[in-house]
Amino acid sequence: MRVLVTGGTGFIGRSLIPRLIGAADKQVVLLRHEIESGLPFPAPLAALRSRFDTVYADLRNFRLTVRAIREARPDAVIHLAAMGATDPFLGVDTAVRHNITGTLNLIRACFEKTHTTRQLIIARTPGERTAMNPYAASKAAAWNFCQMYGRTQQWPIHGAMIFQAYGPHQPANALIPSAIAAALAGQDFPMTAGTQQRDWIYVDDVAAGFAAMLGGNLAPGVTIELGTGHLTSVADVVRRIYALANRGGKPQIGVLPGRPGEEAVQVADVARAKEMVGWETAVTLQQGLHQTIASQIGPISEIGPI
Repeated sequence: MRVLVTGGTGFIGRSLIPRLIGAADKQVVLLRHEIESGLPFPAPLAALRSRFDTVYADLRNFRLTVRAIREARPDAVIHLAAMGATDPFLGVDTAVRHNITGTLNLIRACFEKTHTTRQLIIARTPGERTAMNPYAASKAAAWNFCQMYGRTQQWPIHGAMIFQAYGPHQPANALIPSAIAAALAGQDFPMTAGTQQRDWIYVDDVAAGFAAMLGGNLAPGVTIELGTGHLTSVADVVRRIYALANRGGKPQIGVLPGRPGEEAVQVADVARAKEMVGWETAVTLQQGLHQTIASQIGPISEIGPI
């Protein structure tokens, strides 16, 4: 199976690409933006460069997208590329061009203009359910088109809804990397009340979820929710990070205002995911936080208190 991955040099892709390469029945092709053609690959992909192919395109350009899909000849496509995952209040025009137009160009290139693609998996966010920012609203709009094509054309487009992912290589401005940086420096961490209950999933488990979806007998328009089924508040996650780091400082809970309209609870339907693709998570929150901190400072002698 030839698998094309968009956004493969990002946070999720850096765990997904090595997993796919490690499978004996997979050939991996990475789609990068044309402006990245002269840039080196980030770790850990740089060490694997000889084991995957690369095509280049700006997904906002339909002609270039069709050319890249024809060159890649993928059996399956995993679409991770998006703008706003860690900056959800990005400009509306940017969100529309990248997340709606880019996704539509990819869909049409896969199923209208080329005929090798047998499955397209679209990365989704639970924020689509309330769409309280341009990122989530643009992702929701793109998924509406996916469902439309699934119903009317029976195109095999599937969603992978990623809940609160974390782990090595996550952008520094995300919550967990920011809290880890402050905790390791022994500094206080100003934050909101952090009462939101979230389903935290380690990035390697997310990658395993995508891999489990490949080639599955899923109906067009089906979404698999990638999460653990367990809830932990934002404040409790930050407390755990400080307990693991054990270098002084503390979370300053409640000193910053919360974002209006945020969902109080987001949790994945893990029973459905196990039933449909035979996948479930393997890493607990405590283990995942331990591994994330250790990836920055080396092994931690023992896991701190919950």
